[in-house]
Amino acid sequence: MKKLFFTALIGIALSSAAPLFAQQISEGHESEFFYVTASIEKIYPYNKGYVIQYRKGVNQMARVYLPYEWFTDAGGRGELVTLPAGRDWPYLVVYYKAGEFSHVRLYIHRSKAHETWGNIPLNVNIDEYFENVETITIEF
Repeated sequence: MKKLFFTALIGIALSSAAPLFAQQISEGHESEFFYVTASIEKIYPYNKGYVIQYRKGVNQMARVYLPYEWFTDAGGRGELVTLPAGRDWPYLVVYYKAGEFSHVRLYIHRSKAHETWGNIPLNVNIDEYFENVETITIEF
């Protein structure tokens, strides 16, 4: 009985001390990345990329232009993640590494029938917004 008691006591002491060691180890490994998240109000597919309209402050909107090249393996600056069916609202996450733009993730609805998908009229030319895009900045 004494052996069982001491074994349990040692086990409890070791398991309670483990988080202390884990915390000390992880404190020295802070990530270089930080991210900004914004709710998407509208996604407009265009022949050169996506126009993303998002909420900026109270009753204000802003846009970012994301070239399709970013969403290929060669571009590697964008990733599309489809949301499961449900009430999740689409959003974008912009990642920065050491203060510089790194990549963007779009969490979007698969179905283009969702209310957040829109259309740009055929006679509208916004090609200039997709030329030489190297970074995006989220406005607040």
